[in-house]
Amino acid sequence: MDAGAGSNEDDITMRLANIVETNATLRQDLAAGAPASNLMEHWDYLQFLCATVINSDLPGLSAMYQTGGAKPTRGLVQRLKGKQGRFRGNLSGKRVDFSGRTVISPDPNLRVSEVCVPRLMALTLTYPERVTAHNMEKLKQRVLAGASHWPGASFVIFPNGDKVFLRFGDRRRIASELKIGDIVERHLEDGDIVLFNRQPSLHRMSIMAHRARVMPWRTLRFNECVCSPYNADFDGDEMNIHVPQTEEARAEALQLMGVVNNLCTPKNGEILVAATQDFLTSAYLLTSKDKFFTRPKLAQALAYLTDNRQDIELPPPAIVKPLELWTGKQVFTMLLRPNSRVKLFVSLETAEKIYTKQGQHMCPADGYVCFHNSHLICGRLGKVTLGGGNKAGLFQVLMADYSAAVAAEAMSRLAKLSARFIGDQGFSIGIDDVTPAPELQRAKAATLAAGYGQCDDFIAAYGRGKLALQPGCNAEESLEASVTGVLNNIREQAAKVCMASLHPLNSPLIMSQCGSKGSPINIAQMVACVGQQSVGGKRTPNGFTDRSLPHFPRGDCTPAGKGFVANSFYSGLTPTEFFFHTMAGREGLVDTAVKTAETGYMSRRLMKALEDLYAHYDGTVRNAAGGVVQLQYGEDGMDPVGMEGKDGEPVAFQRVLALVKATGAGAAGRAGGAGMMASSAASGGVASVVQASSGGAHDGAQRDASEAATGEAERDASAAAQGTGHGATHDATGSPRRPREGGEGAAKEEIAAPGARLSTQACPLPAELEAAVAQVLGQGTFGEGSPFSSAAFRDRLATFLAEQVAALRAARARLGLPADARGAGHLEHLVRVQALTREALAGFVAQCAARYERKRIEPGATVGAFGAQSIGEPGTQMTLKTFHFAGVASMNVTLGVPRLKEIINAAKNISTPLMQVALSVDGSEQAARIVKGRLERTRLGGVAASIRIMLKPSGSHVQVRLDMENIHKLQLGLNASTVKLALMEAPKLKLKAEHILTLGEDQLEVRPPLEPARVPVLFQLQTLENALPGVIVRGIPTVERAVINKKQGGGFNLLVEGTNLAAVMGTPGVAGLATRSNHVAEVVATLGIEAARATVMEEIAYTMGQHGMAIDARHTMLLADCMTARGEVLGITRFGIAKMKDSVLMLASFEKTTDHLFDAALHGRVDDITGVSESIIMGIPMPTGTGLMKVLQRAPPGKVLARRPAPLLA
Repeated sequence: MDAGAGSNEDDITMRLANIVETNATLRQDLAAGAPASNLMEHWDYLQFLCATVINSDLPGLSAMYQTGGAKPTRGLVQRLKGKQGRFRGNLSGKRVDFSGRTVISPDPNLRVSEVCVPRLMALTLTYPERVTAHNMEKLKQRVLAGASHWPGASFVIFPNGDKVFLRFGDRRRIASELKIGDIVERHLEDGDIVLFNRQPSLHRMSIMAHRARVMPWRTLRFNECVCSPYNADFDGDEMNIHVPQTEEARAEALQLMGVVNNLCTPKNGEILVAATQDFLTSAYLLTSKDKFFTRPKLAQALAYLTDNRQDIELPPPAIVKPLELWTGKQVFTMLLRPNSRVKLFVSLETAEKIYTKQGQHMCPADGYVCFHNSHLICGRLGKVTLGGGNKAGLFQVLMADYSAAVAAEAMSRLAKLSARFIGDQGFSIGIDDVTPAPELQRAKAATLAAGYGQCDDFIAAYGRGKLALQPGCNAEESLEASVTGVLNNIREQAAKVCMASLHPLNSPLIMSQCGSKGSPINIAQMVACVGQQSVGGKRTPNGFTDRSLPHFPRGDCTPAGKGFVANSFYSGLTPTEFFFHTMAGREGLVDTAVKTAETGYMSRRLMKALEDLYAHYDGTVRNAAGGVVQLQYGEDGMDPVGMEGKDGEPVAFQRVLALVKATGAGAAGRAGGAGMMASSAASGGVASVVQASSGGAHDGAQRDASEAATGEAERDASAAAQGTGHGATHDATGSPRRPREGGEGAAKEEIAAPGARLSTQACPLPAELEAAVAQVLGQGTFGEGSPFSSAAFRDRLATFLAEQVAALRAARARLGLPADARGAGHLEHLVRVQALTREALAGFVAQCAARYERKRIEPGATVGAFGAQSIGEPGTQMTLKTFHFAGVASMNVTLGVPRLKEIINAAKNISTPLMQVALSVDGSEQAARIVKGRLERTRLGGVAASIRIMLKPSGSHVQVRLDMENIHKLQLGLNASTVKLALMEAPKLKLKAEHILTLGEDQLEVRPPLEPARVPVLFQLQTLENALPGVIVRGIPTVERAVINKKQGGGFNLLVEGTNLAAVMGTPGVAGLATRSNHVAEVVATLGIEAARATVMEEIAYTMGQHGMAIDARHTMLLADCMTARGEVLGITRFGIAKMKDSVLMLASFEKTTDHLFDAALHGRVDDITGVSESIIMGIPMPTGTGLMKVLQRAPPGKVLARRPAPLLA
């Protein structure tokens, strides 16, 4: 810029200068007595200038004075509002120091909890370490190294505030004068805690704390197991790194954000940090039946596994002669338990994807995985066992039975072994992998011919008008549904033939079987047939007159003409097929682009509405103002992260029982207090066990977690899994335990390790077991001070134990043993192996109590934020499309993001209101038809055989003849007299009884109602002829249609499109109490607020379920409670949130910033800054999590603290 052009001033400075100038001109004009028109012009301009200082966007004003080229000035309002404004751009979020960003790449040799930081970054990122007696020498070395050499230091800060930059100056002198209390800003080193983040940060695992490993080169590297929480891949993604600057920040980062403490997602408690892609393929190949290792190869594999940091005890070889060979399954056993000092006993049974459902452990495909006491007995490991996204996997079991540190350690070992093993073994894909065999091509040709033949039959039947109609569909819709069903079946058949005909070593097949990538459909598309391409959920629509493309004849409904691709990607697509394929692909891209913005905005609104809900010490969930939203979080106070069962169950009983049986009732596996089980059960009954376990085990778990977190367990991993304190003769508090003398009925011997034998008395008879169960249930476990706070949980536990007693009875009956006396011989031993002993029972209940206690939600937990993320994040993976209602082709029901939006906005009008109407008599289709007739609105035009004008000398009229055959068929119960009543009630016709004459039960004559002098008769007759077909003669006017639906378990119900729930429930033949509607606004008007809350929860769960996403019910419950807590259903929109919240700053930071600020200024509102948004804006700790505490410190007596002026006023 030219220096002579004057200074470059701010917009508002210029405006103020203009105001002063205009004001001076106005004063001169007034003094000089200028004409009034001039004065008014200056006066208006001055007003315009003053208004635009505040808001330059005033509609209608800016155009008056805007010069052509000048950019519009920014007023004060423009500075505050919008994404780039003060509130959102500079106060709610700001740029930070001590951060870095670069490209990421994988490194399986790092631990799960580590991130590799490039040395260049480590030179810039520093941590202020205070000099103490312990680190004096280290920090002197750092100061001597200076700012340019790693590991060095950049600055030294002295207690008086002086700061010395170490790139210049005498570093030797500074190092020699270093004193305790000085602060050295040293470079980032190995083991420092850093925060690692990838945008978009959709849930809390998008930013986690790792430990740094400084290494050469220029990328950030981390273990691929941690890809899924960040949703990262290595095709050029970049990630951010932040260095916490205080010890408190580091402690909180490690405890709350550490990778090891965030292996599971709060969305549904499934594990997220787990083996992926190559690791799964590698483990699958390693554990196959034909994989053997010689001694040198085995030693190599085990060295991969442990980085040579751990003793390994070799098991006996599986094959001894002619050459000693070990199996891949034995290698995996050693991965879990390298030597006998590691007290880690995992018992787990699960079915992999390839399980053939025959003979469990003897499955021909080796698809049934069984671990017994950490030995892999059978099964090839794949995604179900080692991957994320389920609760039956190995790592989930390790977490539940031991600790997260143990699971993370096993994962790190697996990553090292898998990456190196698959690199050694080799695994690649080539064109020969997708070349179809001749028999496959013959099978494909036969399948295609048969499918096309069926389609031609349907089209021919449609042409003749003989096609069987589907429920609620017309002929075209029925044809589409039938043809689509056949064509989809073709691809599935092709996929089956493919999977059967490919060689077992085929690479895509292996990847599909172990679950690392791809599905049978993907393979079928490459090898056999791409299949039907759909646009908007239907076959390709017509882009030209009566045809999809000009390459086909008009009216072509054949598969090829409507988007069926018969070729495979191997054989190549024809031009028309390619075009159809492109259409389907384009739709997917557009969908994704639109969806991102939609779901992003929805997530933001959810977060703003729920952000200030926290769990408190009294168990309630309250908002920032202290209003109670839930009396107990999720109705049981459990943390969704730790739920072991599929549907949000806190404890998986079957698994716990298996663990207790496998490790022996008295064995103290580290599994949360199994240590005290037998002894204390024998001596003091279950109450003491429960007390001991819920105390001791919980403390042990807490201590474990903190150990893991402070990094002892992470850094020195061998200790974490070698299980110091995991010993079989240590109880949960870690102290060695002496076997105690048992009371009556106790086991005769203490079981020290898995596999020890039970004595004969240990196995009770069914009656004895029943008595023991009753005793357990009658004790303190279930009374007032019970550790199980949820009654539902206590009921489930009681039911489970009753099932065990029944199972024991059934087992004895099957073996022909007496039910009430002990038999002799080997059969009794057989029962004893399986049965639940008294000790195991006591141990089981104690274990359940300990686990239940461990899974309570922590006071201060931001349950609202977890809920918002858990509902918002899956939204990004949903599609925007409308789907068919389950099983009925014609019923369209909105799903996906639009449906989620409707529910969350509490929309008054929704796109597809649907009622599921239960019938009083649900077994008869006849009854269903009668009720359908009563509900569905029927117009006269639909049931009249003819409506004609009759002109006669005696008087003209409109004759209506009813189609009685059709009326009987549809069970409508209509005749001439009921139609007459309907016509008299039609408001626009103004007909009275004397104008309508009924002739028999199927004929009416309708005469013109008005005098011929006022309106000509012929005109009236024509008006009547046009209006009569539209008159509703039966049913509820707002019900579009009703479709009879056959339920899965037998019986019928009605699916009703339309509104007016009250009228539907009141219709004779409808079971009102079991009738449901998906329209929340209507439910609240008809049934009240509790029903509306239940509907919101059900609808969100149903929408998510249709997309294959499971969300813990506690999140949807919290959202529903938040929307309905004020007695009306408030949407999560700018209007609803304004009614929910009082804080001005929070509302201003959300939407309509200036409206809220002007309003608050006008009414003098007070904001007491208790919520999350307000605290962030003010830069103070928010009262949640660790900020929930108010710690007071007693000042020493006699010491007067100097009073300093407040910083803002000083």
